[in-house]
Amino acid sequence: MDFDTGLFLDALLSWPFLHGALLTVALSLASHGVGIVLGLGVALMGTSPRRPVRGLAAAYVWFFRGTPVLLLLLFVWNALPQVVPAFREDWFTPFLAAWLALSLNETAYQSEINRAALLAVDDGQRAAAAALGLTRLQAFLLVVLPQCLRVAVPPTVNEFITLLKTTSLASVISLQELLATTTRATSASFRYTEFYAVALVYYLAIVSLLTLGQARLERRLAVGEPRPGGQAKAH
Repeated sequence: MDFDTGLFLDALLSWPFLHGALLTVALSLASHGVGIVLGLGVALMGTSPRRPVRGLAAAYVWFFRGTPVLLLLLFVWNALPQVVPAFREDWFTPFLAAWLALSLNETAYQSEINRAALLAVDDGQRAAAAALGLTRLQAFLLVVLPQCLRVAVPPTVNEFITLLKTTSLASVISLQELLATTTRATSASFRYTEFYAVALVYYLAIVSLLTLGQARLERRLAVGEPRPGGQAKAH
């Protein structure tokens, strides 16, 4: 069977595939946003001097990193409504179920990235901030956090790219993201090559844009960073 270029281009520019791609990006952004914020909290708990607090953080990371994402999606969509009646209502859509499951999973992974970034900041930086009269919150926001960003940005973007591809698992709970749209199109026409190629183009385009954005952000964060054997760039 020959490759139908016309069918490929029509599908590439069609609303169902564009909508599926946008839904994939929206789910990724929403889940990763929660993962970054809650992951920072779990990371701070993981670096706490109190053992019970560190234990809670370690238990969370252990549980959600060890749980397959597919199982978590199925549990949230199928089992959670049986346990909590509120989730049986119409407001609990496949998108919200996927967002909840992926956010829980992403928080665990992102917390480890954030924890490594926090540990990469020398304790002397915190001591110097305290000597200048900064409060712990001011020291964190003005001294620690900017240095953490330089360390955390590359693995955070890589984690987002992984999450973007993981969202394809949400098709099992009837979320019409990019892969589900592709599967529906191939089931109706049996034109696998053209429709899989469309999905591939969308995924590669999104990941390429993210990679370019990552490189640009890393360059911006590197401005003013001390160079090996030299001094920080003057402004």
